[in-house]
Amino acid sequence: MKAFDYVRPADTRAAVRAVADRPGARFLAGGTNLVDHLKLGVAAPDLLVDVRRLPLDTVEVYDDAVGTGLRIGANVRNSDLAAHPVIRSSYPVIARALLSGASGQIRHQATTAGNLLQRTRCVYFQDVTTPCNKREPGTGCSAREGYGRYNAILGASDGCVATHPSDLAVALAALESTVVVTGGDGERRVPFEELHRLPGDRPDADTTLAPDELVLAVEVPSTGATRCSTYRKVRDRASYAFALVSVAAALHLEDGAVRDVRVAWGGVAPNPWRARALEAALIGRPLTGDAVLAAVDAELGAAQTDEQTAYKVPMLRGATLHTLTELAELAEEGR
Repeated sequence: MKAFDYVRPADTRAAVRAVADRPGARFLAGGTNLVDHLKLGVAAPDLLVDVRRLPLDTVEVYDDAVGTGLRIGANVRNSDLAAHPVIRSSYPVIARALLSGASGQIRHQATTAGNLLQRTRCVYFQDVTTPCNKREPGTGCSAREGYGRYNAILGASDGCVATHPSDLAVALAALESTVVVTGGDGERRVPFEELHRLPGDRPDADTTLAPDELVLAVEVPSTGATRCSTYRKVRDRASYAFALVSVAAALHLEDGAVRDVRVAWGGVAPNPWRARALEAALIGRPLTGDAVLAAVDAELGAAQTDEQTAYKVPMLRGATLHTLTELAELAEEGR
């Protein structure tokens, strides 16, 4: 591990300034991903700016001119967020996504912002002896010709086929959340779908944030579909495993037809994949099995698979059908 300097700023302004003044500096929160990368040699910052004790650890209901919802501080621990009574009652997809990830010990350490900004678990990204465009641009993508069972089938590029590992991010994408950040140019609000980048010709750039931008909070709006929501994760074992595919969904039925539906997929793309074509195909129609499968197929029209990833298509069709059918039954029971 390379030696580094360490500071603990007193406020967000000082934290941003510390990173802006030192190229190669990194923010440190829960550290559940970054510390691993320090040990592996994947990351080698010369300064760590510890933001763990900044007062960004509250969960608050907001009600303003834009609407109502929940503001989740960047430093809220995953375990605390999953157990929050408002999350459990009104945003179940978030609670279930959090509880499906990592282990109890890691959830107790990991933060909201850190979860969203964690990097891929592609085995080649984490192995510094292999070429990887995300870790070292221009060296190549070992996953294309190597072990690729977890590779992306949507949104990948010639330079990178790695998937995004977060469960929470999939849930927040489905709920059309907004990320509040601050940096040298002041505070701004980033629609969740604009936070993560597809690799294109810059696989090393995971997000649209500037290096000195610090996440302050995530705002999650309340809609008619929020309460009727859930998360389904398909994986190799029941705990501490990343998704082969996952589905976050929220549903609002009215008079037997779909009034609002939100769906995002995990394990299939370099970002949490919002299934916009699927949603558009279901709005205004009865939620039948045939309709759901046809909508999934419309979303998967651009999917690219090979011998190692072809299984993801039928798995995703089944998981999405099961998830939306379950929500439709819950919606009918709650009428």
